[in-house]
Amino acid sequence: MLELLIGGRKVPSSDGATFTRKNPITGEDATVAAAATIEDAIAAADAAAAAFPEWSETGPTERRAKLMAAADSLQARSDDIVQAMAEEIGATTAWAMFNVKLAANMLREAAALTTQIKGEVIPSDRPGSFAMGIRQPVGVVLAIAPWNAPVILGVRSIATPLACGNTVVMKTSEISPRTHSLIVEAIQDAGFPPGVLNAISNAPEDAAEIVETLIEHSAVRRTNFTGSTRVGRIIAKKSGECLKPALLELGGKAPMVVLEDADIDAAVAAAAFAAYMNQGQICMSTERLIVDEKIADEFVSKLAAKAKTLKAGDPRAGNTPLGCVVDEAAASRISALVQDAVDKGATLAAGGSATGVIMDATLLDNVTPAMRIYAEESFGPTASIVRVQSVDEAIRVANDTQYGLSASVFGRDTTRAMSVAKRIESGICHINGPTVHDEAQMPFGGMKDSGYGRFGGTAVLNEFTELRWITIQEGVPHYPL
Repeated sequence: MLELLIGGRKVPSSDGATFTRKNPITGEDATVAAAATIEDAIAAADAAAAAFPEWSETGPTERRAKLMAAADSLQARSDDIVQAMAEEIGATTAWAMFNVKLAANMLREAAALTTQIKGEVIPSDRPGSFAMGIRQPVGVVLAIAPWNAPVILGVRSIATPLACGNTVVMKTSEISPRTHSLIVEAIQDAGFPPGVLNAISNAPEDAAEIVETLIEHSAVRRTNFTGSTRVGRIIAKKSGECLKPALLELGGKAPMVVLEDADIDAAVAAAAFAAYMNQGQICMSTERLIVDEKIADEFVSKLAAKAKTLKAGDPRAGNTPLGCVVDEAAASRISALVQDAVDKGATLAAGGSATGVIMDATLLDNVTPAMRIYAEESFGPTASIVRVQSVDEAIRVANDTQYGLSASVFGRDTTRAMSVAKRIESGICHINGPTVHDEAQMPFGGMKDSGYGRFGGTAVLNEFTELRWITIQEGVPHYPL
């Protein structure tokens, strides 16, 4: 059984309760984990608060060394992580190894940021006043990460807060508790003092109460959450009620605009990767392919041929490029979106069927706003072709969504493609590249219903430090009273 990590000690839940995550393919028990109580959540936050004064005063060299050691420790657990991700979420080995590689880079990037937390001297009108803007750690950070890229997003939720001198309570995912436990174990083994990193797992039915308790805890000063827009709204509301900032990276419905002068083969390769990698269960997944009518037939023909080769299967067998979707409820929801589109006139160019949680790559052509899949995030191995007649129409369709995380534009005229990219409402846009692209040093985040704030690079320092105005006064100024 997986235990909680509170104050540097692994402990069962205070009432001994557990919950079980099933293997989505076999239905067998994948992981049994402690189901934290409200008392456990409070204890974790208390432990983080107790550890904060010492950790916040720890120098950047020591923090950097521990984060670098954590990166090595994480990579040493690659085999265990591959197994855990296969059994808990049906992930392929390739996806699991990519998770480990990028997450290790995130830890190393966070290590580099320890000496980049800077302030400034600000000219003052008061004679003899030396004024500064300085950045300091905020206190306890609540980190909530999802299951779909569990190592990348789990590490991302922890690394920079620690680099900035904060302490952390991580609420692990109910769907990938063992995978998240492995990254917590790797970071803890790097020598962080007790209480600097705490982790609690919880039964699904207890999630709302656990999160609410942690946000309300007086020591918790920031929350970072990656997950659905629906849950993000709840966290934003609770954080707002408590007057505590939240960093939110939420859902997406990423468009790829394919202009008439695009390199079609390059666009097809990027679309296949970005639509179907990890079975389309990535917030940046290409869900909408907005293609100029003049090249649409050729593009659809080539992408359909590619999609038909992307078969899904049990990732433990290692003989298919795709694994499974996360559970049967997801498979049913995705299948319903596909069927609704077909019933309303879409053409099924590839895939379209599911056996349990096994779903091959699916491509729909001639998708219109009348179909649910036009607007709803499928979060599955689907891509929808929307044909357009002009650049202006392409931009209108790209922006015809509540989401705004990632986008891409394909066109040989890069100046024109850049002008299109600038008009797309998204936090991220790639020209002649896939919508799925992440690097540890880049400012990552969205707009509209995809959330707010930025992970990555120096931009993230604003999220996990407090900017303070401090002055030193020399002499006695003139006071009007």
